Amino acid sequence: MAIVVPRPRLSTAEKLYFVEIFKGLALTIGHAWRTLTRTETLETLDYPEVQPDIPRDYRSQHRLMQRPDGSPRCVACFMCSTACPARCIEIVAEEADNAHIEKRPEVFNIDLLLCIYCGLCVEACPCDAIRMDTKKAIIVEDARHKFIIDKNSLLDWKPEDYPAEDVISQQAPGGLLNAAALAAFQSGSGH
Repeated sequence: MAIVVPRPRLSTAEKLYFVEIFKGLALTIGHAWRTLTRTETLETLDYPEVQPDIPRDYRSQHRLMQRPDGSPRCVACFMCSTACPARCIEIVAEEADNAHIEKRPEVFNIDLLLCIYCGLCVEACPCDAIRMDTKKAIIVEDARHKFIIDKNSLLDWKPEDYPAEDVISQQAPGGLLNAAALAAFQSGSGH
């Protein structure tokens, strides 16, 4: 059953809309006047000397997660490239030399000019191999081909740039938990 919502009764001045137009103009002019007369209240940064503080969960440039031995966690299942609406991820699989892993990416490229930073690749990945938490939100290059990042660029990150609570990042080479994770990985129990 539908709910009937009664329309409000408008006065004659409201029906002509002139009063409402002037109320809106007064509000806009008031904001503009306050901005021009009190510039100390504006929230600005001296960019690029002062970089903005980007939250950890902001969708920024991608990175590939690493196993404790430094190899990518990606198993070349193509779930991220299948889920990507912009079709900006290119993966070429090869056979892995590890008996516990069937495939690994030989080529893993992301075209940042096509990427819409939706995060569907991160959501689709079954083994948490790709993340978008690098805090690199401002990407500037002088040629289009430099916006295509390859596997080596995606693996080029340091565990100390990520919080200690991020266990998977800290298990990567150079991380706080790498020694124990590497021992478990080499014994075969940490796959």
